[in-house]
Amino acid sequence: MIAATLSIGGIGLCAAIALGIAARKFAVEVDPREAAILDVLSAANCGACGYPGCSAYAHAVALGQASPALCTPGGNDTVAKIAGIMGVSAEMGEPEVALLLCQGDNERAQEKYRYLGLRDCNAAQRLADGPKACPGGCLGLGTCSRACPFDAIAMNDKGLAVIDPERCTGCRKCVSVCPRQVIQMVPKAATVHVLCNSHDKGGVVRKYCQVGCLGCMICKKTAPEAYRIDKFLACVDYAKAAGAENAIGKCPTHCIVESPQRTQTERLKS
Repeated sequence: MIAATLSIGGIGLCAAIALGIAARKFAVEVDPREAAILDVLSAANCGACGYPGCSAYAHAVALGQASPALCTPGGNDTVAKIAGIMGVSAEMGEPEVALLLCQGDNERAQEKYRYLGLRDCNAAQRLADGPKACPGGCLGLGTCSRACPFDAIAMNDKGLAVIDPERCTGCRKCVSVCPRQVIQMVPKAATVHVLCNSHDKGGVVRKYCQVGCLGCMICKKTAPEAYRIDKFLACVDYAKAAGAENAIGKCPTHCIVESPQRTQTERLKS
């Protein structure tokens, strides 16, 4: 009995020694800066930085393979802390937020058919290019809302996504999952936008939406530098947006809106 106990104890001791030697020999050294960077990140694991998660991003930064300025949810404060850890200078670009470029809710936009399938925009889009007649309009099935890790998107009872600019961190998750690219990133400081995503000619747009851009050029004529026309769709040139508000009252379908980052939320919830 004693011999058996000693034998088993000896085997356990040898195994422990072997494991200890192996642990030292095959140990992977971790850069202390990596742990420090991970500690200051948002821990959202949203992927806005282009990496699968905060740990992967922290590792890449520590190795000098990624910029310290890629964590948009953390903002400039996080960027400054990461830059300090790495001993470099870094500054995040102009803050951006997501914006829904559509006002065509189920009262003002036509549908081609009644969709009764899976509540997913990508699934609906695969069925005859989606139920909404406008090829670029919001499908309203909430894929973007479910993808947002910050609860910044909700669906209203009129079939449109409502994006809260105060909660939006610019992580781009919603942009990546939208099959119609109707959600786009815009400068947070911008106050005027064209809320339409259709590139059809005006006569076609009139048939399926009451608030779509007609490509009439009135905005361009009113503020030539502030607007550009991209395949019949008016867009604000954010770099030259001074005077863009002058065209708001002249837009025949009222698809040009002032300060949509705040007013859109209030309007769509009503």
